[in-house]
Amino acid sequence: MGRALLALHAAGAHRLAPKSLAGTGVIFMLHRVRPDDGADFAPNRLLEVTPDFLEETIATVRALGYSCLSLDDAVSRLDAGESTERFAVFTLDDGYRDNLTDALPVFERHDVPFTVYLTTGLPDGDAEIWWVALERVISSAIAVHVKLPDGEIAMFTRDAGEKTEAWGKLYWALRALPEELLRAEIRRLAAEHGIDMAALTRELAMNWDEVRTLAAHPLASIEAHTANHFAQSGLSSAAAKQDIERGVARMEAELGRRPTHFSYPYGDHGSAGERDFELARALGFRSATTTRKGLIHASHAGRLHSLPRLSLNGEYQDRRMLEVLLSGLPFALGRRIRALGID
Repeated sequence: MGRALLALHAAGAHRLAPKSLAGTGVIFMLHRVRPDDGADFAPNRLLEVTPDFLEETIATVRALGYSCLSLDDAVSRLDAGESTERFAVFTLDDGYRDNLTDALPVFERHDVPFTVYLTTGLPDGDAEIWWVALERVISSAIAVHVKLPDGEIAMFTRDAGEKTEAWGKLYWALRALPEELLRAEIRRLAAEHGIDMAALTRELAMNWDEVRTLAAHPLASIEAHTANHFAQSGLSSAAAKQDIERGVARMEAELGRRPTHFSYPYGDHGSAGERDFELARALGFRSATTTRKGLIHASHAGRLHSLPRLSLNGEYQDRRMLEVLLSGLPFALGRRIRALGID
C-alpha cells in the first residue's frame, strides 16, 4: 500500500483528483501516541504514531484548509448539511495512558479537540490488551505453540523474520475464533510464557484517576467503546447490548456524564454490521464510528451510526501518503486499504 500511495503522490495524481472525492471531512483513527522504540519485531506498531507525526498530521490538514473540530461539532455540522469548510476530527480508541502523557501535549500545543473512545474494562482492570500480550509472547519466545479447535499451530520464533511470520499466521488464526475462545487461548499462552495479563493492562492503560484528568480537559471528550472490547457481531443481540450498557454505566458512575458517541471494537466489516448500527442508534448515541476506511461525505448524514474513519497507521507515517489519502483518490480507484491489525 505504501508504495502505491507514494507513486500516486510522485505522479501528482492527488492534485488532479476531483475535489468532490475528498468529501466534507475526515475522522482520523488512532490508538497509541508514543516515540518509536526502534524494535525489530513490533507488529502492533501499526497502532502507534509518534508525537512528531501527530504534529505533522495536524499541520498538514490545516495547510490543506481543514478545520479541526470536536467530534460532537463535526456530527452537528454533518447532520445540518453544512459543507462549506472541510473538517478533521481526531479520535483515539481504547484508553491507553500515552493518550494522556504523549498525545494530549500535542493537541494542547495546537489547540485541537480530540475524542478518546474508552473501553471501561481497561481502567477497571478486567479487560485484556490481548494483542500486545501476543506480541510479547512471540517476542520473548524461541517457539510458540497455539491450540485451536481444529488443530494446533507450532512455529519457531528465533529471530525477527520468524517472529513476523508467526505473528501473521497466529494473529489471524486467533482472530477467527469466537472472542471467548480467543481470550482463553491468549491467557494460556501468556501464563505459559510468564506474561502477566493484569500487569500489562495496568502498564499500558489509563486508570480512572487518569481518565478523569483527561475528561476534565477542555479539549478532550471521553466516549463509549464497550466494557470488554468484544467484536459486537460475534455476540448475541442481548450480549452486545449488555457490553455497551455496562461500559456506559461505568462511565456515568466514574465521570458523571453519559457518553453520546460510540465506536465499535475492531470495527471492520466482520466485527460490526447493520444489527450493531441499529443497536447503537436505539441506545441513543448521536453517532458511531467503524474502522471501515474512508472519508466523510454529505451522504453520511443518513448513516451517522456507521461512519468510516481514516487510520493513522504507524507503518505509514509519511505526509505524502496522508495527502494522497485525504484526496479521496485511493478510495475512488477502489484501492481498498486493508486493516492490518486491531482496529
